[in-house]
Amino acid sequence: MMLAVGSVLTASADDLALPLIQNINAYESCSLNGEWNYIVDVQEEGYYDYRMNPTPWGFFQNAKPQKPEDLIEYDFDKSPTMQIPSDWNTQDERLFFYEGTVWFKKSFQAKPSDDYRTLLYFGAVNYDSHVWVNGKKAGHHVGGFTPFNYDISSLLKDGENVVIVKVDNKRHAEDVPTQIFDWWNYGGITRDVKLVKVPHVYLEDYDLHLLRKGGSEKWKEMTFSAKLNAKEAGHKVVVNIPELKLEKQLVTDAEGKVSATLKIAAKKLQLWNPEHPKLYQVRLSLDASTFTDEIGFRTIETRDKQILLNGKPIFLKGISIHEEKPNGGGRAHSVEDARTLLGWAKELGCNYVRLAHYPHNENMVREAERMGLMVWSEIPCYWTIAWTNPKTFENAKQQLSDMIARDHNRANVVIWSIANETPHSAERDNFLGRLAKHARSLDDTRLISMAMEVTGAANYVNRLNDNMNQYVDVVSFNQYIGWYRDVNDASKMKWEIPYNKPVIISEFGGGAKYGYHGAKNQRWTEEFQENLYIENTAMLDKIEGLAGTTPWILKDFRSPRRVLLDVQDYYNRKGLFSDKGEKKKAFYVLKKWYESK
Repeated sequence: MMLAVGSVLTASADDLALPLIQNINAYESCSLNGEWNYIVDVQEEGYYDYRMNPTPWGFFQNAKPQKPEDLIEYDFDKSPTMQIPSDWNTQDERLFFYEGTVWFKKSFQAKPSDDYRTLLYFGAVNYDSHVWVNGKKAGHHVGGFTPFNYDISSLLKDGENVVIVKVDNKRHAEDVPTQIFDWWNYGGITRDVKLVKVPHVYLEDYDLHLLRKGGSEKWKEMTFSAKLNAKEAGHKVVVNIPELKLEKQLVTDAEGKVSATLKIAAKKLQLWNPEHPKLYQVRLSLDASTFTDEIGFRTIETRDKQILLNGKPIFLKGISIHEEKPNGGGRAHSVEDARTLLGWAKELGCNYVRLAHYPHNENMVREAERMGLMVWSEIPCYWTIAWTNPKTFENAKQQLSDMIARDHNRANVVIWSIANETPHSAERDNFLGRLAKHARSLDDTRLISMAMEVTGAANYVNRLNDNMNQYVDVVSFNQYIGWYRDVNDASKMKWEIPYNKPVIISEFGGGAKYGYHGAKNQRWTEEFQENLYIENTAMLDKIEGLAGTTPWILKDFRSPRRVLLDVQDYYNRKGLFSDKGEKKKAFYVLKKWYESK
């Protein structure tokens, strides 16, 4: 497949990263998914010399012998291939536990043009990636779950081109997530790769949402804003919602920005909600170029201990989900994966999912929106982050920014989460408090939360006490009575949550191996997990201000921390579905409880 590509006059090699473009899928593109050659590089000799200094003769050169005596000790074209997007752990059995560097190479055809730019877009690469095009550096990205793009127009040539990616998924204490986490560290190019054609001047970002308190009973107000990739005045921007017969023409200011308040008759507007997940086709034009997006309109807010969707109280009937394929292990990425996983959540009776513990792929978020599932979206500030390391904070802040940049027009995303189960300290409060403020500065139309932890109780009284309560809109915490504490304590428990805010139990649950049966007090049996859910749901009904739950977890998922042979076999078995998609008995307990809500 060939895509005509554009050049850019001001690009410089090794610094070609651009801010994320909103709705990248709206532009003409050429997929680079498919077979990529790969080389496993345990000692990173393709990047460093034997003194551990970067070498100019690395694998990124894709060098070939020019004379019989030339010594070149690698050859991508003779190397094996794997399907991209994927993880290497489940594509090559030798790499099941591997953490380190793997090089990837893809050839593609292009025909340069000066009429537009060409971006190289990655949905995600885990974790540390360097990218070269035709031997020249395009850029370096850190973070395993957010998209990034480079303007590679100046690096392309007519005919065959080569992109090479160095991927390193080694864990480090200063990373986000940190060195220890309870999910599989899938390495590789795990989401879509594509070449995207965009104009020289384009809409870098836009936002269209319903004002919480705008208008009256007869009128609703929504706000539209957009900015170009360049600070240029005089460009015409048109926002058009044909179904609502709404159109507004605007002209960019000197900063390349536009903004306006749009008014619509209330009776004409159908609000997005789980029962009727209405999406409107929105046409956006910049000068002569036009593209579309699907956007829903709703409000989300809190009032005392209630969560209000479109001004009405709602109970969030949820489940937590890891980004893992429905059948077995491996990183999920496709529309089909999303539909299957979310279909199971709908069958459970959910109106809401917690996408743990990192931003999931865009297919997952958009399919959830179409299916009427609200979303909690999270960055991987998980367990013990390097709270005092400035680079760690900037990493977390960038991941938070990229998560919001990609999904802030999705009506179903109702909560931005900044952390999970982080131990209390002044340093942690400062780190997470700054993240919460940053999230609110980027988007004040959604709720902020985080999964706090409750570690103990005196005389069967759990009192939540977390300084982060001042930063969040919803108080959320994880509790595992019945798994890390005797299930018989559940009926005795009292919960004191001294904040006038809604409460979400972000995790509860316990493990069971599908098909293993026995007494309800026999761990790992389906009956044990079933009884745990019976006792926990009865206990949770007594919590004042309970506004939702996301039990742990939809399906069994791989984890290197779960080593018990013949039971766990490197799977966390807390799923309501097995790793093969089989329902456990606890599924029906939760389904029945949600039917009562």
